[in-house]
Amino acid sequence: MRVCVIGTGYVGLVTGVCLAHIGHDVICVDNNVEKVKLMQAGQSPIYEPGLSELMQSASEAGNLQFTTDLTLGVQKGEILFIAVGTPSLPTGETDTRYVEAVARGIGSCLNGGYKVIVNKSTVPIGSGDWVKMIVLEGLNENHQRVNFDVVSNPEFLREGSAIYDTFNPDRIVLGSHSEEAISLMLELYQPIIQRQFALDTSLPPVPVVITDLSSAEMIKYAANAFLATKISFINEIANICDRVGADVTQIAKGIGLDSRIGEKFLQAGIGWGGSCFPKDVSALIHTADDYGYVTKLLNATVEVNRRQRLIIVEKLQKELKILKGKTIGLLGLTFKPDTDDMRDAPAVNIIEELNRLGAKVKAYDPIVSQSGLNHGLAGVSVEVSVEMLADGCDALVLTTDWQQFLTLDYAQLAQKMHTPLIIDGRNYLDPHRMKDAGFHYIGIGR
Repeated sequence: MRVCVIGTGYVGLVTGVCLAHIGHDVICVDNNVEKVKLMQAGQSPIYEPGLSELMQSASEAGNLQFTTDLTLGVQKGEILFIAVGTPSLPTGETDTRYVEAVARGIGSCLNGGYKVIVNKSTVPIGSGDWVKMIVLEGLNENHQRVNFDVVSNPEFLREGSAIYDTFNPDRIVLGSHSEEAISLMLELYQPIIQRQFALDTSLPPVPVVITDLSSAEMIKYAANAFLATKISFINEIANICDRVGADVTQIAKGIGLDSRIGEKFLQAGIGWGGSCFPKDVSALIHTADDYGYVTKLLNATVEVNRRQRLIIVEKLQKELKILKGKTIGLLGLTFKPDTDDMRDAPAVNIIEELNRLGAKVKAYDPIVSQSGLNHGLAGVSVEVSVEMLADGCDALVLTTDWQQFLTLDYAQLAQKMHTPLIIDGRNYLDPHRMKDAGFHYIGIGR
């Protein structure tokens, strides 16, 4: 099938590359000229394991191309994905101006033949009908008559494992009022539904949830809000564990074995961040407020997460007393491992608070340190090695659970430090191993 993906951010690029890999004819459109030139040269503008290799192979096979020409993409594609950013505004509501601009552009470019316009961007409830209205306005301005339908197809990709998630999804959600549009989307995703590219091809077909537009949009928000709440819940339990002497890792194991609860997203630490959870929870709260409903549980979820990031500073103050003049080293900067994404990363808030208290802050991150791009970080010295990070530190804080942090020579790092103290903000390290290496180890709720 002929597919046009408009927007080559994280979701758009992964979607386009994976659809091209399974054999569709994909054209990706972006208005950033330099970014398009980079992709045309076979280089991915984002860090995602496996993405560059898939992008290059799909391009070489002739299934993937990149352009800045929206008209070319729209007129070529049968299925048009809108995959532009929808960041949060200061009020908490979703900024949909990029979606609106693309929808209006699609309307002005549409030619003859039936088209399916797919909302892949995470958009507020009711955006499907709104996008249809915007496209129609663009059509009317150009006095065209084109048959099209809108589908909501939310993404559930995790940064760092997006390729796996695309080919091994838990479910595919399709929301539309049109049977014809749903039929085309099922055809598009058939290789994935039948698990032809899955890690385990013997599994039954991927479940497909077919619903109306608004319900599909709500599924995305509800899923992320629930996961964010689950993380805040276990962090609340961890804070109680710290006070009563229990170990939250054992608590999580004990309750996670309950099939009604499950073990995932029960890792206590310094809270959630990134591009999805913060803006999606905020958007859902704002939507509820528009309809006169106060989301007390979601408000508490956000507050627990905000407070959790400062738990690290409280633990440092308890051990080191005065932080002014002390040197603190952070292991990790990105909001999670296997990504270069710094959006709403807990490390940023920790840096800001340590700066406010007069501490000197250093950091090492496997991606950020090597890229030389510090993402606008202020108040922190980004080191190029863990040895340089540890040198002269009064404490180390693990803020991102990169796998390579499991195999560091911690005995050597302890010898380089002024005070061999480590605070494990992800409960990722083995406390006994840290003690044997000469560290005073402190976890979260342990």
